[in-house]
Amino acid sequence: MGKRVAVVLAGCGVFDGSEIHEASAALVHLSRGGAEVKIFAPNIEQRDVVNHLKGSPAEEKRNVLVESARLARGNIQDLAELKASEFDAVIFPGGFGVAKNLCSWAVDGKNCTVNTHVNSTLQAFHSAKKPIGLCCISPVLAAKVFPGCEVTVGQDKNVDGRFPDAETASAITELGCKHICKNVNESHVDKANKIVTTCAFMCKAPLHEIFDGIGTMVQEVLKLA
Repeated sequence: MGKRVAVVLAGCGVFDGSEIHEASAALVHLSRGGAEVKIFAPNIEQRDVVNHLKGSPAEEKRNVLVESARLARGNIQDLAELKASEFDAVIFPGGFGVAKNLCSWAVDGKNCTVNTHVNSTLQAFHSAKKPIGLCCISPVLAAKVFPGCEVTVGQDKNVDGRFPDAETASAITELGCKHICKNVNESHVDKANKIVTTCAFMCKAPLHEIFDGIGTMVQEVLKLA
């Protein structure tokens, strides 16, 4: 029997929800790894809605669970219903929705607050010594909830203009965590905390390299599960 993995989404679309390519890549690699997957999202209103064609705010309201259902092909549950005892691991794809809806990093940076159900989910898996996979901006969730942990969001300098959000690494360090510099096709494993991270779209890289990097994250999570 394959490993049971929960995937937590934050909406649908890079600017106000989960990054679609990252979510899809995680699901493809989990499928290839023989995992049994269930998808969750918090039943909350999005912080904002962005017109992805214009890149500007839209005057409307959307629900994170309802929007995430687009990515889950309708097969999704409220995050409040997730029980860590029923799973072997949990994975959080990235996207601005993580920094807007799952926590307030987009507004408050390292002083952010984490959604109650997201926090309790992370704590439950960590306490049970079950692996947690995070990519793109989502490693900041671990940095906020687990001081002293090790994560990567890529590089801590904007190497060749490929890491425009390198200052995130400094904020992670200021939270008392250790940032490990990694390339886009790599992941980092914090063995003590069973936290696996990869930078994904925090790096300006071809899509296949981001896909491969997420693959290494998924593979390491499944090894630890």
